[in-house]
Amino acid sequence: LGALAIPLDVRDRRAVEAAARRHPDAFPGAEVLVNAAGLARGFATVQDGDPDDWDEMIDTNVKGLLYVTRRVVPGMVARSRGHVVHIGSVAGRWAYPKGAVYCASKAAVRMISEGMRMDLSGTGVRVSTVDPGLVETEFSLVRFRGDRAKAAAPYVGMEPLRPGDVAEAVLWCLDRPERVNVQEVVLYPTAQASPTLVSRRKA
Repeated sequence: LGALAIPLDVRDRRAVEAAARRHPDAFPGAEVLVNAAGLARGFATVQDGDPDDWDEMIDTNVKGLLYVTRRVVPGMVARSRGHVVHIGSVAGRWAYPKGAVYCASKAAVRMISEGMRMDLSGTGVRVSTVDPGLVETEFSLVRFRGDRAKAAAPYVGMEPLRPGDVAEAVLWCLDRPERVNVQEVVLYPTAQASPTLVSRRKA
């Protein structure tokens, strides 16, 4: 099996549609779709938030997911098989202060997933969501626009999940027999009990 890298801004609907026309094997021909594009931008109350940050989060986390899904899933339906995995977040289940819009965007991913499972019932196409807690990636650097001190703070005194932990959960969903659809997986690091409750080692 080979791999094809397609640089693409999922927020740009026309670019997604054009990529799907140029690469039919990678879009309507896909057997698996993992919607992993997502970000948080800023950390503020709604009353103090930046609408540009809201647009970026909603355009990426919600509309980008929909644009790509729309180009891939019809091919799966036509073949009566396929698997869509959305990378959500525990923030889509439980909100936290100064994260209302990000949390809302991830709650939308959960609702889209539930609706898709209903819409795809009987087609043979499966839909799963993987919702991780704290994972040490570039997530915080993006949220805080490269401020490394702020970006490091969520992970101080605890061991977060690693990207490979999330990837293994995705593979586990995909590896189930066709009779099994894993609807939701929630992953927390052992030190985390909720979005705001984290056990930290004292310095």
